[in-house]
Amino acid sequence: MSTTSYTRTSSDNKDFQELVVLLDADLKIRDGDDHPFYDQFNKIQGIRNVVLCYIDGKPVGCGAFKEYESRTVEIKRMFVLPENRGKGIGLILLKELEFWAIELNYSACILETGKSNLKQSGFIKRQDMQQSRITDNMKTWKIVFV
Repeated sequence: MSTTSYTRTSSDNKDFQELVVLLDADLKIRDGDDHPFYDQFNKIQGIRNVVLCYIDGKPVGCGAFKEYESRTVEIKRMFVLPENRGKGIGLILLKELEFWAIELNYSACILETGKSNLKQSGFIKRQDMQQSRITDNMKTWKIVFV
């Protein structure tokens, strides 16, 4: 039986940085010619709020947030290794990020993503994030497709 754990950290974490390299490679393919435009919004320096998922000590997923406005956070750098998708890891990562944001007195979340990500992201489709919150604790969720 495998052991799954979730850890709070920052963008200085080496495991996070390695997962982001894989995320960026995936997005480069998804975004195609639009990648340089989207890539400018995906820098990780100075992100203080990162959650990592580990299975048997191996990093398999990540997510982060940063302040967007005074009471709103923006979800950033959500990624789960392809072989671990469809297991609910992304949803748990998102809930962990949301709970952390609430602990820090934020009341709203925003997730901006490219149109190509919407077409290919089963996670976003399954969560129907435009119409509902991930948990009942966050007052507002907004997903923006650019």
